[in-house]
Amino acid sequence: MSALEPEIKELIISTLSLEDVAPDDIDPEAPLFNEGLGLDSIDALELGLALQKRYGVVLSADSEDTRRHFASVRALSAFVAANRKA
Repeated sequence: MSALEPEIKELIISTLSLEDVAPDDIDPEAPLFNEGLGLDSIDALELGLALQKRYGVVLSADSEDTRRHFASVRALSAFVAANRKA
């Protein structure tokens, strides 16, 4: 487990105002969209902006790579770890 995973979970919860969700409720390997956490494209935009602001990562809205990075908390954590600006 990446040290970033708890941070990413907290960022998802605070950015998207998921009051009824605790960090431990989010499976790091579960999909963030559809059957997993149930996020939609607007949530993805908000989360992408929050990630850019906090970690300085650059995401392309229409990129197939971005879809892969947003697959789960674990994938997102790995992307941020590899691309964050110090």
